[in-house]
Amino acid sequence: MHSAAQSRAHGRRVAPPSGRERAALLAGHLCCHSGIRRRDTGPPTGRVAATRPGAGVTRPGLLPSRGHREAATPAPGPPAGTGRARALGAAAPRDGRPRGDDAGGGRAGGRENEREEPVMAGAAAVALSLAALPATATAPLLSAPGRRAAAMAEEEPASEGLGWLFSWLPAWCPTSLLHLKEAEDKMLKCIANIYNKRYVFISNGNKIWTLTFSPDLSNKTPLVLLHGFGGGVGLWALNFEDLCENRTVHAFDLLGFGRSSRPHFDTDAREAENQFVESIEEWRKEVGLEKMILLGHNLGGFLAAAYSLKYPSRVKHLILVEPWGFPERPDNAEHERPIPIWIKALGAILSPFNPLAGLRIAGPFGLSLVQRLRPDFKRKYSSMFDDNTVAEYIYHCNVQSPSGETAFKNMTIPYGWAKRPMLQRISQMDQDIPITVVYGARSCIDGNSGSTIQSLRPNSYVKTIAILGAGHYVYADQPEDFNQKVKDICDSVD
Repeated sequence: MHSAAQSRAHGRRVAPPSGRERAALLAGHLCCHSGIRRRDTGPPTGRVAATRPGAGVTRPGLLPSRGHREAATPAPGPPAGTGRARALGAAAPRDGRPRGDDAGGGRAGGRENEREEPVMAGAAAVALSLAALPATATAPLLSAPGRRAAAMAEEEPASEGLGWLFSWLPAWCPTSLLHLKEAEDKMLKCIANIYNKRYVFISNGNKIWTLTFSPDLSNKTPLVLLHGFGGGVGLWALNFEDLCENRTVHAFDLLGFGRSSRPHFDTDAREAENQFVESIEEWRKEVGLEKMILLGHNLGGFLAAAYSLKYPSRVKHLILVEPWGFPERPDNAEHERPIPIWIKALGAILSPFNPLAGLRIAGPFGLSLVQRLRPDFKRKYSSMFDDNTVAEYIYHCNVQSPSGETAFKNMTIPYGWAKRPMLQRISQMDQDIPITVVYGARSCIDGNSGSTIQSLRPNSYVKTIAILGAGHYVYADQPEDFNQKVKDICDSVD
């Protein structure tokens, strides 16, 4: 079959498929690979199914009734490892028993893993159905200022032969920046504290979505929270009120994630990491922080350490919560824990795609996919929500145009190990920066990184804390214990 480019070369004009034909094509892919009956599918509706009445539904354009005020930012001027260490997604629990969480947010843990493996395989098959699409990991993202103002600000690049498909995919996923805003508002509606929320503008026209709690408590060093891969500021909902009791707390969506700008990142791992670090530094300057206590979870922990390496004078204490990317992949990793052939084959086929591409390809079925693969998130936040608020937030965070996700992919090697492991560089960090490493006692991330950091920094303060009963998402699994530990660390600074 001729592509559009070939048809033009022969002097013929080929009209793109109609909306009904497009829906049939992609729905057919989903039906074949996910086991969903054809009669249950239909063209995308453009909206997520509403939650049940009375369960904290936020209507479009309606702000939460309490707990925050809008704050505007003035327009800026011209753009200015040990051998047995385990990696994200490639580890077993330390005591050999099934656990309730897995590293990096990729799978539900323990017995749920056994039950949901077929579901995960089905989700992977969805991505396989579009294996002919060009990889998004190395193609630049095209910004679209002024277009789709209520929807995504940036689109994925179009291919010559499949441009119509790429242009239609956003409609296939019932999401937009407005959907993400509403989902975040629902996540934060239970917070009684007054807080500011605003965009902080940095170079190249980019902006960082920022929440600030207790902004008037300037007598103590502020705490800055960096979320992990695929997350956003809303996931700290269980922590804000406790942590801001006696000091200012800032939380922002990392560049390329959440509601922050989603620019093109360099394909080189070193350069991509530097783009993240520079965005944090530009944010710090714009907010006007002289020094800060920097806390990062997962990818945020890796970037917090990278920032501290480059700008040590700005960090009074570094808190690494279940950090990703510290140990290097051991040469005998596959011998210690053999990886099934089918997983290797699937990984090779899916390697050109971003980690969460299957979620976007699933379109309107993506939200139910999140709910089925990660039912544990509903339990973690059950004290705040009794519906699918958290799943909706995670879904809308990760079906926008991939940007930070693409950068993360370019910073990894197979099975989630970092291309530039932080343990190879941590000894170069300023010896005066104290480090606290926080792990969940039930996590699949190996806590040996904490002791390794201590051995590499014998003349510096390094402490490892294990939170009992917590998995990888320590701050959500045991929020009270986590909040108290972090407050104790912060009080030791001032």
